[in-house]
This record gives sequence, structure tokens and C-alpha cells, in this order.
Amino acid sequence: MTNETQEYQTCEACGVSAEMGFIIKEGDDVAEVKIFGGNKAALESELDKYLALAKEVNANFKHEISPLSEESTELTARIQFECSAEKLIYELKTRSLMS
Repeated sequence: MTNETQEYQTCEACGVSAEMGFIIKEGDDVAEVKIFGGNKAALESELDKYLALAKEVNANFKHEISPLSEESTELTARIQFECSAEKLIYELKTRSLMS
């Protein structure tokens, strides 16, 4: 067994390197989603897409949303998963909704 330190390899595609423990932090299990729309109905419709994705990751997620009025044009939702990895998976899946 050697005592050599391992140097992290830089990703040629993005130019960064990191240890996985720095990306997935214990206790970091809440994703915050901000949605913008013309009215309450549009916001709720868009939120449904985000909640459907959360259910694909883990059906036992919990969520809370900011209070909405009929004139609301912004919605903030906090979605809590059972572990940090689920949150990371969810955030990667939501990229498909943002394009």
C-alpha cells in the first residue's frame, strides 16, 4: 500500500475537476424551483410538470409553494427529497423543462 496522493483529473469538456463529495452534500435534499408565467393558471400548469418529474425520482417527495393570487406571475416551490442524490437527479431532469 502506498501513501501517494491522487491528483484529480480535469474534465476536458468542461475544464473542471471535483471530488464527488463536494457535489453531493449530505443534508442538501431540497430543490428550489422558481417559475414565471402570465397568471395563476399558467404557473400551476408549469408546476405540475416539475412535480411530475419529482414523482419520477421519488414518489415520497414533499413540497411547499409560495402563496398565489390570481394576479401572480411568479411561483417559488421547495421540493424535499429523501436524500441528496435524489435532489441532484431531479435537478438534472429539470433541465429538459427549461429548454
